[in-house]
Amino acid sequence: MSQSPLIRMVADLGFATRCKLVEIGYGARMMFRLLSLTGPAFARFGLIRDQIFFLGNYSLAIITVSGLFVGFVLGLQSYYALQRYGSSEALGLLVALSLVRELGPVVTALLFAGRAGTALTAEIGLMKAGEQLSAMEMMAVDPVRRILAPRFWGGVIAMPLLAAVFSAVGILGGWVVGVLMIGVDAGAFWSQMQSGVDVWRDVGNGVVKSFVFGVTVTFIALFQGFEAQATPEGVARATTRTVVLASLAVLGLDFILTALMFSV
Repeated sequence: MSQSPLIRMVADLGFATRCKLVEIGYGARMMFRLLSLTGPAFARFGLIRDQIFFLGNYSLAIITVSGLFVGFVLGLQSYYALQRYGSSEALGLLVALSLVRELGPVVTALLFAGRAGTALTAEIGLMKAGEQLSAMEMMAVDPVRRILAPRFWGGVIAMPLLAAVFSAVGILGGWVVGVLMIGVDAGAFWSQMQSGVDVWRDVGNGVVKSFVFGVTVTFIALFQGFEAQATPEGVARATTRTVVLASLAVLGLDFILTALMFSV
């Protein structure tokens, strides 16, 4: 006797929910496993250093260029908005706060997910497709300790550094547009920024955000690559999921962190 469409729909929904809960549980176990390997990973810091170079240095060009043009646009738009109220001298303050609080960590994390996150997923996925991870297990080498942990901490360390570069270059871009092109007083531009930006409340919160985003994006990239199907199509789908999930996670966490940081 065939089941009714409603029963089949409920059964499919329950099966999908169970599979998703299993995936979340496995992801949580992997996260705890990576955190427990912090000591052994830093004991071989050379591996982490290589990953910082791979993830950070290779992403530096797109981060720098994007930060410069974001600073250009932000300086131009902010000047037109402030000019209505006769507050164009506060251009430096507005540009700096916008970058160190929000745009620097968020845009850097999105670019990091598109550049470094996809590279990590593809690398781990191809290693799985080529049975290199299985070969390491056959040789009694833990792939999580040897492969995933150094890449995880490399991404976590590289992300705040890239966010700092993005914000610094963006402020420079706002200075170029506001002072050199439009004619805002240079002294007012820098003095307003110096007096209005708090190191701990503004810059510190931006660093915390970039650190959280680094943990999130790097872990999603590694998990998707480690769980990818060992086929070219599986690796391609895992790479796509990395960009989508990491971008959504960054935007959602940005709202939560902003609400927690600036509501107290």
